Amino acid sequence: MINKAGLTLAVLGALLTSFGSQALEPLRVAADPVPHAQILAYIQKIDPQLNLKVIEIPNGVNSNELLVHGDVDANYFQHLPYLKSQEKALGEKLAVAATVHIEPLGIYSHRHKSFADVPVKGTVAVPNNVTNLSRALYLLQDNGLIKLKPGFNDPAADQATPKDIAENPKQLKILEIESPQIPRSLDDVDLAVINGNYALDAGLVPAKDALGLEKAEHNPYANILVTTPKLEHDPRIAQLARDLTSPEVAKYITDNFAGSVIPVAGGKP
Repeated sequence: MINKAGLTLAVLGALLTSFGSQALEPLRVAADPVPHAQILAYIQKIDPQLNLKVIEIPNGVNSNELLVHGDVDANYFQHLPYLKSQEKALGEKLAVAATVHIEPLGIYSHRHKSFADVPVKGTVAVPNNVTNLSRALYLLQDNGLIKLKPGFNDPAADQATPKDIAENPKQLKILEIESPQIPRSLDDVDLAVINGNYALDAGLVPAKDALGLEKAEHNPYANILVTTPKLEHDPRIAQLARDLTSPEVAKYITDNFAGSVIPVAGGKP
């Protein structure tokens, strides 16, 4: 005869052993070097019980593919519109575990000190991926350089391409370039629209050096911690999400990035 109480205790013990071994395994997180890996390194200092293995991703490596294939447990580098485009491209559903910070997109120039100085038929380098290309066009519009067609009102929902430019007073030539390469083009173009992490990596200070900078208020491009649906409720993911959205990390971001990276009040979007 089977002792049900004994069986229950045995099963519970096995589950606890399994949970404990999982908790001891490092949480593998893919991240861009700046500022994401820096923020994760700070978390490793303030929460040493969370066993993190931070994997800095070189340019050209798709961290979402790594996540889908099980090579990492989470990634921290992207915003929600980009994630949605990746889910469509990869045919996979991923999970947002935390919303952490905003890296305002900026317009930079080595040639000009103001937009008024930009010549007719000047060149503008913009990111060539769908979401950040649209984001760049909205930023150019916000700074009076172009005007998009009617109906392009919501940057998060209405994705624009150069074909959607209705007015271009300076006849600017839009050059689509891979995002990590744009900082290198600054000497060759009149204006360059650069993602915050690549600007920081290139030694630029967005809050000081940008001629035009995205506003943080109502910005749909907050950077997020992403994992798989299978790991969404993993206690290690939950702890990392709490750390990333904590007051301590918000203060670290504010103190160390001088407005070039802006913390978001914690929680899921």
